[in-house]
Amino acid sequence: MKSLTTQAVSAAAVLGAAFGGMTIASPATAQAVTTPPLVIYGNQKCPTDANGNEIVVCVRRAPGEQFRIPKELRELKVTPENESWASKAAANDRVGQDGIGSCSNVGAGGATGCFAQAGRAYKKQKQENKAEQRAVEAAIVP
Repeated sequence: MKSLTTQAVSAAAVLGAAFGGMTIASPATAQAVTTPPLVIYGNQKCPTDANGNEIVVCVRRAPGEQFRIPKELRELKVTPENESWASKAAANDRVGQDGIGSCSNVGAGGATGCFAQAGRAYKKQKQENKAEQRAVEAAIVP
């Protein structure tokens, strides 16, 4: 019968082989883990330990933002799912128009409206691309 320490060493060797020689994280490696800053609102205090020795990184935001969806999670791009009813109704006002500036195949000058509509879509796409590029650059630069 094997002694308890021999069994423990054997079990450790088997586990080490089973997990591909994974090593246990040293304290220096564990300290490299970064935590996101704590968000506080209004006059709230940044928490510390009882002696005030612990350093906690806090980000202060306006008190009115406390019960809102965080800015990072808000959907800023208008998609058909989150488009306002007012803009949907305004789009319905243009249905069935014909003539100059209408983008229809009926009437004189319907093509001018199609050109203007394509130009507005192009301008909007360029603005969205610039905004996305600024967001990427802001995320890359520390």
